[in-house]
Formats: sequence, C-alpha cells, structure tokens
Amino acid sequence: MQDTTGRRTLTQTLLAVPALISARPLLAAAPWPSRPLRVIVGFPPGQSMDVLPRAMAEAMSRRIGQPVVIENRAGGVGVPAVEALIRSVPDGHTLAVGVPSTLVVNPVLMPNLSYAPTRDVVPVARLFDVAVVVSVHAAVPVRTPAEFVAWLRANPGTRYASAGPATSPHLAAELFARRLGLSMEHVAYRGSAGALADVAAGVVPVMFDSAPPTLAVLPTGRIRLVAVTAPARLYLLPDTPTVAESLIPGFEAAGWAGLVAPRGTPTTVTEAINVAVRGALEDTGVGERFAALGAVPRPGTSAEFDAFIGSEREKWGDVLRTARIRLDG
Repeated sequence: MQDTTGRRTLTQTLLAVPALISARPLLAAAPWPSRPLRVIVGFPPGQSMDVLPRAMAEAMSRRIGQPVVIENRAGGVGVPAVEALIRSVPDGHTLAVGVPSTLVVNPVLMPNLSYAPTRDVVPVARLFDVAVVVSVHAAVPVRTPAEFVAWLRANPGTRYASAGPATSPHLAAELFARRLGLSMEHVAYRGSAGALADVAAGVVPVMFDSAPPTLAVLPTGRIRLVAVTAPARLYLLPDTPTVAESLIPGFEAAGWAGLVAPRGTPTTVTEAINVAVRGALEDTGVGERFAALGAVPRPGTSAEFDAFIGSEREKWGDVLRTARIRLDG
C-alpha cells in the first residue's frame, strides 16, 4: 500500500516553498521608518557640525513620526563615525553626517584608510554649507578685500591661522593664495578657540575660519572681517563682501555636510529619507537656526548630492596634492 500521507505532506511542503521565497522580499522591504533613526556625527556636542544637524533632526522627526537621535563619535578625523556607519544594517535607520574630511580629504591623505566613500557609503541628502570667513587683527590696516590682497603682496609670507590642517578653512586659504599668486604661511591650531584667541591678541594677524566661531568673537572689536568665501553674502553679514564679487569671479569655498547611508541601503529608502530631509530644511525654524550660525540650507536630490561630492573631490584633491597638505600639519 502506498504512503499517500507522506506524499501529500511532501507536496504541500514543495508548494509552500515559492510562497516562502516570495514573502522574503516583502519582509526585507518593511515600511520606513519602523523605529527611531540614528544619525552618527563625527564631532563633539556643541560644535556647529553637531548643532546644525540637530536642528534638522528635530524637524525631520516631526515629519516622519519617529525620533531622530544624534550619536556623537568624535575624533580620528571622522574615521570612527564612518566605520560605525558601514558596520550598521543598511535599512535606512542608521545614517551619518558626511563632511569634507570624511568624504574628500581622508581618502587623499590617508593611504591606509579603512573605508572608501565611493565603495562603502551612499550619498542621501545634502544638508547645508558653512561659509569660511577671512578676518584680521584689528591693527592690520585693511578693510576691503582689495586692500587685504595688496597688504599680503607687500608682506609676503604673512602668517595665517586655521582650526587645523586640511580643514575647510585651511583648504580655502590655500586655494585663495593659489588663485591670486600670494605667499602665506599656515599656522595650524587644534580648533578655532586657540587660533581666534591668538588672532585677537595680534600673535597671528590673519585667520581663515568657519563663520560660527568667528561670529562669536567679532563683538569684542579685536578682529575685523574682510571677506567671506561663500557664493553670496551671508544673511548675518550683509556688509561683508564675498571673494567672488570682489576678487575672483566664481570663487567658492565652504564647509558642508550631508547625510550618507551604508552601501546596500535600498534606493526606495534613501529617496524617502531625502524627501524627509528636504522637507525639514524648508522648516522656518531650521532656516532661522542655520542663519544664526552662518549656515545656508542646501536641499537637493540624492543624485545632486552625489555629483556635488564628486566635484569637491576633484577640486580639493588637486589643492591637497599640489599644496602638499598633510594631516599632521
């Protein structure tokens, strides 16, 4: 007598296999977001590259109905933050704030870098630019960009301070000097505070720095703004001309930030994140907080952010190599 019960069980099992297989993609493509988001920031709390993403995260949280939690992993020129990102599950619930150091500078200056941006991360959404401002000690006899350049030509080898080697202000200064054929000597500090203190005291006469720290010292009257490297004048500094309008047409140099995800994150998810970020950047409160720190929102598509990063790699890679910039100064 044949074992019809066994055959029937086998047949039922085989028929169930396609259904199980077809169900797996449905499980993998769970609605986003299904839990709180984690955004890794490679800076300590309180710095502009921490404060600005927090403002965006609050507005984004209201839009998606889930908390957007900032996780600080400072130090190591941003490497630990990126490493934590690429170890995470690529489901759109862990993101990182990508900046020039992690996405542009490190791959050029660190031959044994543990990650490759083009291989390991996916650009999701550009967030903002932070302008670089040029300031001088109050005793320096210049008030306009043209006077500043003339003074530099009359004083070759003038020292200028920055918050550190290979930072956006340092790169901006190198590009500025290169385009105008100037000779300046870089003095690298560990952060803006010490550098600004020395410029205010007249120890170093010139500084290229991100707008937020400089804006905090400006009321003392011990430093004077000369120019900004943004493409347009800043909302808070309407009387400070740009380098582009006064010296070098098209000149632009700024710190910037954007959200990146681990490679393998579904495109449908990155697109959903991009839409949520763009909506958050249009929030009036976010715009006001950005403006107060000299930042400009830069909403755009993921493809536009990807293309922007590519142009930044080309632009600053050339400066890094020709100026022989090193992370140790």
